[in-house]
Amino acid sequence: MCKNITVSTVGLGYIGLPTSALIASNGIQVNGTDINTKVVETINKGEIHIIEPELESYVSKAVKKGFLSASTEVRPADVYLVVVPTPFKGGNHEPDISFVEAATKNIVPLLKEGDLYIIESTSPVGTTEKMEKLIFTERPELKNKIYLAYCPERVLPGNVMYELVQNDRVIGGVNAESTQKANDFYALFVKGELHATNARTAEMCKLTENSSRDVQIAFANELSLICDKANINVWELIELANKHPRVNILQPGCGVGGHCIAVDPYFIVSDYPREAQMIGKARETNNYKSFWVAEKIQNSKLAFELKNGNTPSIAIMGLAFKPNIDDLRESPAKYIAQRVLQSTNDEVVYFVEPNIEEHGVFKLTDYKEAVEKADIIAFLVAHDEFKDLSIAQDKVVLDFCGVRK
Repeated sequence: MCKNITVSTVGLGYIGLPTSALIASNGIQVNGTDINTKVVETINKGEIHIIEPELESYVSKAVKKGFLSASTEVRPADVYLVVVPTPFKGGNHEPDISFVEAATKNIVPLLKEGDLYIIESTSPVGTTEKMEKLIFTERPELKNKIYLAYCPERVLPGNVMYELVQNDRVIGGVNAESTQKANDFYALFVKGELHATNARTAEMCKLTENSSRDVQIAFANELSLICDKANINVWELIELANKHPRVNILQPGCGVGGHCIAVDPYFIVSDYPREAQMIGKARETNNYKSFWVAEKIQNSKLAFELKNGNTPSIAIMGLAFKPNIDDLRESPAKYIAQRVLQSTNDEVVYFVEPNIEEHGVFKLTDYKEAVEKADIIAFLVAHDEFKDLSIAQDKVVLDFCGVRK
């Protein structure tokens, strides 16, 4: 496949925009589609609506050179990338592929012989085949004349532009020809190795990667609960245990968040509830850790009141789902902050998140000011800004993320 092609990406969020900008930076004509007019207007100015290192430079240059544009309607192309959210529906964490379906329906009228359709959105197993059926039901004349594949993103927020290029990709088509066509496309801008498989395996691969991480984190979080009761420093324990050449325990935290690890395991549990026992239990453990942290903060507040006879002020240090990013999606820290806010009356609570300027629910305070004024300091996210803070001896410090270890 040559670079003399056009690409339409549907969805210009945390993955869609970086992917579009990267492809465009390789001299390929890209039009991105998003339902949010402000997002479209921002991108067409060469600016960005999300925080990601290097992304603004990529977008600015691609727009200036005329290789990247944005619109609210899908435009005809040779390659179509579906990069939209797959949230939950109902109260049982059932995956909702309606956004993928809606994006596909918008693409269907534009398809022509030889086109390549790819889903990058995290999806339940069988989604690509469902979209194949949808496409050929509406456009039966295209059967065996277009290519369909699934290729999940597997990048780390904060390092997306590097990992989109360097990470290996798993590519699964609905048939061998589709796999090869998609492989040729990604080879235009990916330096990592491209691994060919089928669509169902590629879909499960994405879910498996994040479920594996969730299970490993659940072990660390469960260990932290045990160590708290046993009066053992969990950080020291893990450091010592990891001296074993075949042991690699992850670090515990206040739960698990983000758009992948806290979400993807439910896609497996929803479809295979009887089989996914360990995966489901890991989700329960990591969710419980957030509840437990909120209770520990509340108990520290009560203990302070009994000891000092007055109500303490509390600093909630961090709202993002992981260190040094502005992303609050599925953040356990945000859940804990909400629990603390709901349990306070006239108490002063300082909410700190150095990576965002404002929040619709929490009034944000500078991290140095919060540490100086608060009686209880609860570290929920190990942001770099928190690591070298000078804290007075009379403060109650609750470190749930190992930032002070």
